[in-house]
Amino acid sequence: MLSFVPAGLANERREAPDSSPDPRTPVLRINQLDAFELDSALEQLVWAQFSQCFQHFRPGLLTPLEPELKALLQLLLWRFTVYSSSATVGQSLLDLRYHNALSSSPRYQPLSRWQKLGMALLSVGPIWLRERSHTLLLSLGLGTGAGGPPTEEGGRLRLGLRRSLNLLSSVAQVASLVNFLVFLRKGRHPSLSERLLGVRAVFSKAQGGRDVTFQYVNRELLWHGFAEFLIFLLPLVNVRRMKVAARSLLGGGGGEAAAADGAREGSGAWRECGLCGEWPTMPHTAGCGHVFCYYCVKSHAIADPYLTCPKCGAETGRPEPVKLQMEMTEIHVH
Repeated sequence: MLSFVPAGLANERREAPDSSPDPRTPVLRINQLDAFELDSALEQLVWAQFSQCFQHFRPGLLTPLEPELKALLQLLLWRFTVYSSSATVGQSLLDLRYHNALSSSPRYQPLSRWQKLGMALLSVGPIWLRERSHTLLLSLGLGTGAGGPPTEEGGRLRLGLRRSLNLLSSVAQVASLVNFLVFLRKGRHPSLSERLLGVRAVFSKAQGGRDVTFQYVNRELLWHGFAEFLIFLLPLVNVRRMKVAARSLLGGGGGEAAAADGAREGSGAWRECGLCGEWPTMPHTAGCGHVFCYYCVKSHAIADPYLTCPKCGAETGRPEPVKLQMEMTEIHVH
């Protein structure tokens, strides 16, 4: 029996494999790192939801088996993500997937079975071993004899195993750091497990054209970098001292003249704190004609050893309590 297929549909079928994105297209570094962040957030969310199921049980029920339960949940996520579709949840959200970089084919090749198993082992195994290493050494009984008292040979063996595990962990951390630096340089394999297994993140869908120009992106990056620099720098700048210095330069008066001006203000300067502007609490003076709250002038003096009066610019000295003189007036009753 003959079947007729339209020429257009046949052409689409022939062109379908070629329409997939080229795995040689580089993926942005930020996309690969964002995928890791999304995966980590998902694992934390799943563990939080799982823990809430036991919130009405005895406290500490999950603590003895917490490493095993976390590993089991990670394996469950791996089964329905990497094992089934060669992509994590974070990669699926960003239109990414894993590609078998060991294949010589120019087209996309999914991960092999051993690569998927290796991803599960290298992502779950080290975390579980780090959390269970101390318990495993104790459970092996390397530090006790048959009757229970510790033996010298068992203690040395356990100490050697612990040092070996610490050395292995340190080597793995250094290797991860070097791999991350290489990733920042070349843009491939952000994790050490991906480099060891020969897997690489590629686009799962063809990427469209950019809607914004590179000039706009560069301008935005420069502005955000400048804004972050200002956020870091402004808390380190003593704006009050700069205002006082500018006022002294523009006014042309020194500290003694400023103190004399403050003294000539009379009782009006005694009605508010020179720092907070409120009615002074436990009024103190600091060498000029203005009054400050005790806590205001003390805290500012601790933060700034070269504190100056924000009103007149005079250098402040040791705070002294204000001595008020009350005048009694005669009241005539008519």
